[in-house]
Amino acid sequence: MADTIFMIHGMWGGPWYWQNYRRVFEAEGYRCVAATLPYHDMDPRAVPDPRLGSTGLLDYAAALEREIGKLGEKPILMGHSMGGLLAQMLATRGLARALVLLTPASPYGIVALTPSVIRSFWSMQTTWGFWRKPMRQTFGEAAYSMLHLLPESEQKETYEKFVYESGRAAFEIGYWPFDSRGASKVDASKVSCPVLVVAGARDRITPASVVRKVARKYAAVSTYKEFENHAHWVVAEPHWQEVAEYVGGWLKPLRTGS
Repeated sequence: MADTIFMIHGMWGGPWYWQNYRRVFEAEGYRCVAATLPYHDMDPRAVPDPRLGSTGLLDYAAALEREIGKLGEKPILMGHSMGGLLAQMLATRGLARALVLLTPASPYGIVALTPSVIRSFWSMQTTWGFWRKPMRQTFGEAAYSMLHLLPESEQKETYEKFVYESGRAAFEIGYWPFDSRGASKVDASKVSCPVLVVAGARDRITPASVVRKVARKYAAVSTYKEFENHAHWVVAEPHWQEVAEYVGGWLKPLRTGS
């Protein structure tokens, strides 16, 4: 049986944005499964399901755990952005052979609200009750925070694929001191598998200064790699191949039979 990589997208995303990585890793013999978070399987131009706004991180993790249970093996969890945080949460449940965290969102206890992050979520944060509503960045916010290394035409093309996201999940990540459930808590002592943490030095929505703290949280088992010429959209921004190649090299010794 081929090694399985279970791919978890981030905010506003979907399995579509893993197409580059799927092509690379499937060519290397991996079985790639790209998940879809609850209520994200929608037309970006449609009205979102109202239940999305109050769907939290623990709801996302529960849905992903059910999908992982169907795989028949313990996979490598690859998560981008919020998907990276969800991967950390799932690893504490013993569901990962290894973690690949690409520009990941940070768990409870790590302060992530830098000036650039606040700017990235400005329209959401200035909307009363955002923590219980579906929300989406403006094009300007997405271009500033995540897509700024893409040509403008690709920025617009990518943004048009973005769906709505859970305001509750965003609150649980950014405002964890006020979350009574502590949804984004991750017990690092329960993460014993190898962990690769990738940062982009030009990232504005999950700044490298914050991602370094994520790597330190798992210091006993983590490898940290920072790419000087990359930002947040490492799945498709120019020269994404060098990130994927590094990930492939890191995974190689972990392959079954290696």
